[in-house]
Amino acid sequence: MKKKVLSMFLASAMALSVAACGSSNSGADTTAPASDAAPAQDTQAETATETTEAAAEPEVASELTDGKFAETRQITVEIYDRGNDGGSDPENNIYTEFIKKGMLEEHNVEVTFKKVPRWTEVDDINNLLAAGEAPDICVTYSYPTVLTYAQMGGVIDLSEMIETYKADLPNLWGWLGETNMLWDKDPKTGEVWALEGKRAEQQRIVTFVRQDWLDKLGLAAPTTTQEFEDMLVAFKDNADTLLGKDASKLVPFSTSYDIGWRASNLITSFMDPKISDKEYYINGFDDRMVTQASTKEAVRLLNKWYNAGLMWKDFALYGSGDTTEDDMIKAGYVGAFQHNWDYVFRNGEDSINANLKRNIGEDAKFVPVDCFQNSDGKYSKWLYSSAGDRKLFFPTTNDEPLASLLYLDYISQPDVIKYLQAGDEGVTHQVLDSGAIQIIAATGDAIQNSGKNIDYTITCNGTYFGDQKLADLSIAYGYAEADPELVSAADKISKADGIEPKNVNVGVIEAEAGVGDTLSSKRDQIFDNAVVAAEADFDSTWDSYMSDYLSAGGQAIMDERAEKWAEYFGDADMLP
Repeated sequence: MKKKVLSMFLASAMALSVAACGSSNSGADTTAPASDAAPAQDTQAETATETTEAAAEPEVASELTDGKFAETRQITVEIYDRGNDGGSDPENNIYTEFIKKGMLEEHNVEVTFKKVPRWTEVDDINNLLAAGEAPDICVTYSYPTVLTYAQMGGVIDLSEMIETYKADLPNLWGWLGETNMLWDKDPKTGEVWALEGKRAEQQRIVTFVRQDWLDKLGLAAPTTTQEFEDMLVAFKDNADTLLGKDASKLVPFSTSYDIGWRASNLITSFMDPKISDKEYYINGFDDRMVTQASTKEAVRLLNKWYNAGLMWKDFALYGSGDTTEDDMIKAGYVGAFQHNWDYVFRNGEDSINANLKRNIGEDAKFVPVDCFQNSDGKYSKWLYSSAGDRKLFFPTTNDEPLASLLYLDYISQPDVIKYLQAGDEGVTHQVLDSGAIQIIAATGDAIQNSGKNIDYTITCNGTYFGDQKLADLSIAYGYAEADPELVSAADKISKADGIEPKNVNVGVIEAEAGVGDTLSSKRDQIFDNAVVAAEADFDSTWDSYMSDYLSAGGQAIMDERAEKWAEYFGDADMLP
């Protein structure tokens, strides 16, 4: 009954939200006639009260005996479906069975996994929430999605529960700590709508170039932006030498529709090294830095490269999850690109470097380089915060919040993290003489569909193995079929001159609710259209799309962030 009532309420509330915003990517049905929508709107107050009362029913600690329920409980857990060719079934494999067995033995809780497509996860979780069919434990990278449904009464406030049951959650509290457990705690109301997973690794983006192409042309690895550009020109001018009959397919520099992510190191290099915490925060709703003051000039350089034929001309045509670019890189047609720090090492025998070695030759490989300097001559990069990763939240259709918290506690146990990340010795890893864990290629149900199995270790993102010293020793060996020296080099470059963002907790920014998807789409339009514009049209193109972004909610967010900053920090430009 609770799921049906909540579904009616959320569908109604989403309709109102869509009408207010003017557009939405939430997937909610906005075409229902007014006669259908009116009854649901008339009962919003009653429904909200009923939902809140149902969600507020406390579970008492006496329900647990030695950490177990007397009667078996059932929960569902979201798991990403990455659509990996040849991967394991995300809902049924050796890792899901390990978790299910452990949860039943330790807590008498039956676990069912519910897959959600990774590349459309925001839309899909929106639809599931609106339909009252979301998993009991939801995972998303989008806090605005959580906030939107929290404001509709569709998310459980965890603030009281995580404190009440703190003694029953030693692993969760021990791993996440107060920083991540209370990262999103509202400073005024005390509400906690989501727990933040912890990043065991902070690396983000690295620039990769073809070492064999450099060698063939007698070039040194670039160390400055100008040297990088000169290298791209050399690749383009020597296409016949590098690719022979496939010269027309050569792409000096590749990127994707998500310019703000993929060109992050270049964008950061244009930023003021002395940027204040205040300015970074006010313009920081979007982690692609689209409204930071210097980003336009960074994109102007990309526009120059595009018009000079140095970039993949079709980059904007292929959306999230499409493999066209990866296929092109693996085929050996691309000279350089920026991506996640470990991107060329992922997926074992199907990794980029493994494909190049197999299809082209022993010397064909991408190597990491550091070449985008800021005005201080540093290779500064914005890192991930060690706190603040995936947002873990429970919809109010969750009838077993305590069992769900126990699940998060279970997967935060050091030995559980180690198994989920490393698997079985001889099957997914081997132990070296140094004690380091070396990941090896797996088959069948032992295949990990995500690096370090992060889709199951949702409280832990990155190499940990249950022990930080072991993780530090093992990180270079964490990729089957990869050269440990290259992995280590990419790891070091990705963190060189790194800057860790600070958590500016000023409570809810009302303007951010309900506009995340819309603004993300408009952000990509700014970047993509500005890059492909004629050089003479760059300024007008950028300004036009930016105006649309700001009027769609971007300016309101920045204005409210400025007001909240002044409320909490006064005239200060930097946080303590």
